[in-house]
Amino acid sequence: MRKLIESPLPRAVPHLCGALALPSRHRTAPLPWGQASVFNSGIESPAVAFVVNSTRVRDLSGFRRRCQRAAAARGWEPFFLETTLADRGLGLTRDAVRARARLVFSAGGDGTVRACAQALAGTGVPLAILPMGTANLAARALGVPSRLGAALATGFGGEERRIDLAVADGMPFAAMAGIGLDAAVVDATPPACKAGLGWLAYAGTGAARLRGRPSWFTVRLDGGEPLTMRARSVVAGNAGLVPGGFTLLPEARLDDGVLDVAILAPADLLGWIRVAYRVTTGSRYDDRHLTRHRARLIEITADTELPREVDGEVITPGSSLTISLNQSSLTVRVPSSSPVRRAPDPVRGERSRHDQDNSKDQAAHQVGG
Repeated sequence: MRKLIESPLPRAVPHLCGALALPSRHRTAPLPWGQASVFNSGIESPAVAFVVNSTRVRDLSGFRRRCQRAAAARGWEPFFLETTLADRGLGLTRDAVRARARLVFSAGGDGTVRACAQALAGTGVPLAILPMGTANLAARALGVPSRLGAALATGFGGEERRIDLAVADGMPFAAMAGIGLDAAVVDATPPACKAGLGWLAYAGTGAARLRGRPSWFTVRLDGGEPLTMRARSVVAGNAGLVPGGFTLLPEARLDDGVLDVAILAPADLLGWIRVAYRVTTGSRYDDRHLTRHRARLIEITADTELPREVDGEVITPGSSLTISLNQSSLTVRVPSSSPVRRAPDPVRGERSRHDQDNSKDQAAHQVGG
């Protein structure tokens, strides 16, 4: 049997060992890559990397032990990479791929998932998710369980699916990106509030900003005629959920080869109440307060610089945001009962079906929505 020492893997070890070192207060045992037996025993266990945002883990030592036990029970050799402000997971995941990891777990929130997904896109190395963030939008859309044990079981024993990745101004993302109010809320929500209140922290921050002034937006879909309107926010989703598990984009699927767009334009408190009703009930009904579209290329421009966000990570403010799609570019591990499924192609009538749903819903929502 070929030994690991004969592969290119050891050349990556010096760099990995530095990246893997945890703060002394968290160390409970040498990390697997530091154990000589990994390289000299002649046993080739497949390597699995855990890219961990330790700020999201209350008991890091206990977390590592549970992951190690789950990996060992299934014949995997685990190693752990802890994110930093300088590297939120992109470089660490690339290191893991170069070190021939055959599976990568993202342990953190949507930002950690986004960084890992960017590094793994096109490699064929599957991504598994241990959801530990505030919103966990990608994990929710994929049906990944929130409990650690069940999420580990999904990562090691679930099905593999290929999903799309979107790209916002060159920045790949899995779930959602936007410009305007949504990004302003993300930027203004204190981390301490998110840690203590979860998605309710976003709700509280958002409620305080509902009466802000709208901006003029121009949205062009797949190079078509521009849509011009006054709105508070334009959001493009590869997944359709917003924090709290509510559905802003009911047609969105991670593997359907198309992006969904929401234009939020309430002018007053009553308009926001109507939007909230539709989001909390999963309604497909559109009007001047909330309109939704589907496209593979979305070009958004505004009349002023606005906050922007990608998968819950605030990026540099700007007056434009261009979003495209890389179809079937990422392999993920999901439960066998995952909601990820193929939706009809908009070129083959999805728009007309959406319009029919709007017509059916309109009568039911004239009072409530």
